[in-house]
Amino acid sequence: MQVWSSTRISKNNNHMKRSCCRCSLFPPTALIYLGLFLLLLSLSSPMSSSRLLSNWTFKATQLTTYIWSLDVAGTSGKEESSPLMMYGRLLNLASTSLAQREFGHDPSNSWKEPSSQASVWKPCADRQRPKDQGSSRKSNGFILVSANGGLNQQRVAVCNAVAVASLLNATLVVPIFLYSSVWKDPSQFGDIYQEEHFINTLKDDITITKELPPHLRSLDPEAIGSVVTDAHLEKEAKPTDYVRLVLPILQQNGVVHLLGFGNRLGFDPLPPHLQKLRCKCNFHALKFVPKIQQVGSLLIRRIREYDSSSNRIDKELMGNFMPDNDARRDNTSKVPSKYLALHLRFEVDMVAYSLCDFGGGESERKELQAYRETHFPLLLQRLKGLKPVSPVELRISGRCPLTPEEAGLLLAGLGLERGTYIYLAGSQIYDGKSRMKPFTSLYPNLVTKEDLLDPIELEPFRNFSSQLAALDFIACATADVFAMTDSGSQLSSLVSGFRTYFGGGHTPTLRPNKKRLSAVLMENDTIPWNRFQRRVTKMIEEGQRVHVRRYGQSIYRQPRSSECMCKGH
Repeated sequence: MQVWSSTRISKNNNHMKRSCCRCSLFPPTALIYLGLFLLLLSLSSPMSSSRLLSNWTFKATQLTTYIWSLDVAGTSGKEESSPLMMYGRLLNLASTSLAQREFGHDPSNSWKEPSSQASVWKPCADRQRPKDQGSSRKSNGFILVSANGGLNQQRVAVCNAVAVASLLNATLVVPIFLYSSVWKDPSQFGDIYQEEHFINTLKDDITITKELPPHLRSLDPEAIGSVVTDAHLEKEAKPTDYVRLVLPILQQNGVVHLLGFGNRLGFDPLPPHLQKLRCKCNFHALKFVPKIQQVGSLLIRRIREYDSSSNRIDKELMGNFMPDNDARRDNTSKVPSKYLALHLRFEVDMVAYSLCDFGGGESERKELQAYRETHFPLLLQRLKGLKPVSPVELRISGRCPLTPEEAGLLLAGLGLERGTYIYLAGSQIYDGKSRMKPFTSLYPNLVTKEDLLDPIELEPFRNFSSQLAALDFIACATADVFAMTDSGSQLSSLVSGFRTYFGGGHTPTLRPNKKRLSAVLMENDTIPWNRFQRRVTKMIEEGQRVHVRRYGQSIYRQPRSSECMCKGH
């Protein structure tokens, strides 16, 4: 994915350097005006200095934005698409506020967890139960699992399958990953996760084998009635559904194939030992293969400009490829650069499926309708005969994906400095050139894995979208701050859970409430900036409150529960 930013990244001898990252905050002409301003400021009285600062920052912001737009157009050699903005007034207020913060010493609180209670919960899903019998019990048969979706959907499917195998006292065959016309990735389990580690970590809980025994390999599961699909099991089925529908087939035929398996096991009601097993699978048994760990560590080191581990999450995700701090005692004066990871869910499929309006006018509406007709015919068929919901109603109800512009305003409302280093995860941004300009006008230090890694380093991952997604998973999970724009996303859900489980209470995650944020943004024409800041900050802080997992809530996203984590004092 390409991101349009004023930050330039150079790589020499396989080592990335930020090209004057701090100096790139303002274009050269703006820096000249800055120097003149500082000279005038030094000659002014304290009272007039404050007034001069306020006036200058407003003018400097306008100047910066203007020169920035000229710079982008000038370097392209052709006319660039215009920035697509929905909240021009708020963008101007945000730019002014960020410019003023350049002269202050008031860091944002977003870099810290707001509650000390976050550090009370500790990982303990890998503690063995005293009476576990594990593989000593006679197996009822073998379970084959074909998991659909992308990296994160398949991760959930694997851990659900582990719980089902334990429930039915079955032997689990290492899951197969189905090829998806959407993801177009032929990767199998062993291309992404360490098979031996997976098997050994769970050996005291269930038996896992790499393939069926010889006497079952020649059988056709469909011919003997051993294939179970979504048509047989409802979404988030209960354990009793598996005992009633799947166990008899397993006992009769010795094998069951769960085809297209994903979120077909509900979170409640579920016996505590199965919830714990899900956690053990997700947080301890699934380790990325060395190929992913190595490039992931390279990515993180280039973001931080630091070569050693910063927290436990680093070690869990990148293993020995991220050395301990103790190995770097000769360089103790250097501190890792902080960064924020942002997962923007603004791909064309999300945008089209939402049925929302994003300010692009008639051409946008026609383009998205054509996309729906090609890719979502069932959606259009379902909508026939139903009362249409207006784009405004959809936005008010919080059902629209956040645009890059809205994400930028959110971060500015939280007081994050203009120079914040931001890693952007995700796929191709819809109408990226136009949509990203408002964001990068506020936060120019924006990079992706494609910016930070050489083409030769990324070459082994080409055409393997799930393996590329694993690099994004690592960069998001180990970030100083993780910001999501869609809490329903599997990547955001799994990353936030990983940070809760291994973060020790020092890994804040920003979860906007889209309904509440929409209400604030709809006051674009009138709301004062300080009120916008207060409402955005309150919304985020309320989403960061520490609480125990609620009934029915995903344990992958919210592991704070007695089955998954232990509460200290």
